[in-house]
Amino acid sequence: MKKEVKDTIIVELGEKLKEYAHFYLVDVAGLNAEATSALRRKCFKNEIKMIVVKNTLLHKAFEASEVDFEPLYDTLKGSTAVLFSHVPNLPAKLLKEYAKEGTPVLKAAYAEEGIYIGADKLNELASIKSKNEVIAEIVALLQSPAKNVVSALQSGANTIHGVLKTLGERPE
Repeated sequence: MKKEVKDTIIVELGEKLKEYAHFYLVDVAGLNAEATSALRRKCFKNEIKMIVVKNTLLHKAFEASEVDFEPLYDTLKGSTAVLFSHVPNLPAKLLKEYAKEGTPVLKAAYAEEGIYIGADKLNELASIKSKNEVIAEIVALLQSPAKNVVSALQSGANTIHGVLKTLGERPE
């Protein structure tokens, strides 16, 4: 591979690291072509960008980045694919589907500005809530008391209305 091509790949990887807030390093050595294609399709459906990279080029992209990815350097061995995502837990949920088969295997991840190393972190990563999930929970918590108040006021209004109607219909 020519130096110009390598430099271009390093720059493109650097742009992906800036564009996507979360990425997973995955060992895809045990996958054949058919299984790799199936994984790519699932990634595409879940809005995850999958790129198979050379470890040395990814290492250089990490070095050029403003973020310190040094703890990830030791994981750059063997066959590596990078799963880029805007949602921190989507790649983990996808990888959990493959956990029974044994491949692909999580090497490391960078999610929510934290570095996770090892396949044993998969459950922890899958349980991270996305920004939208957290917002939805907060909205639900805020709506609950308001709904209770509105409900109480409506039932009280109906009760008062009924009492007044009964009193109004009563002969004097």
